[in-house]
Amino acid sequence: MARPVQKTTLYVGGLAEEVNETILHSAFIPFGDIKDVKTPLDQATQKHRSFGFVTFLEKEDAAAAMDNMDNAELYGRVLTVNYALPEKIKGGEQGWAAQPVWADADTWFERQQQEEEMLRVQAENRAEMQKAEELHRKKLADEREGERDEDTEMKDDPMARAEAEVLYQNGSS
Repeated sequence: MARPVQKTTLYVGGLAEEVNETILHSAFIPFGDIKDVKTPLDQATQKHRSFGFVTFLEKEDAAAAMDNMDNAELYGRVLTVNYALPEKIKGGEQGWAAQPVWADADTWFERQQQEEEMLRVQAENRAEMQKAEELHRKKLADEREGERDEDTEMKDDPMARAEAEVLYQNGSS
């Protein structure tokens, strides 16, 4: 799954060892107001790791800087400038996320509520279906009982028997 890019933060790769945050800021300030400049340090050497991040206030400024500074030269090194991907933070639903684990809390509670509501509605639907099936069975039983009653009435009513015999004879001829 592709992670969303941050349209105001640029990744700047290929930095020379002499380049610090002040020099990086100076190189990118012609394109617009800068919010932040970072050059992550190597824990062992305490020197930057040949890349940095420049965050502009406006995404149009970041786009202009990327267009103009990608493949440009700074302190004898060719720069690679792209939109930065969000920083990975351990946690979240997918293991690594661009946000802290507690950022999922609201959506988790929302999903739990939706799931509980869905289960409640399904239980109501099952109960309604059972009621409808019982009513249908009762109606069929009542209809069968009514047919039996009509047969019994015919046997007791000589006129109804005579009509049935005439209908039967006319139908079979």
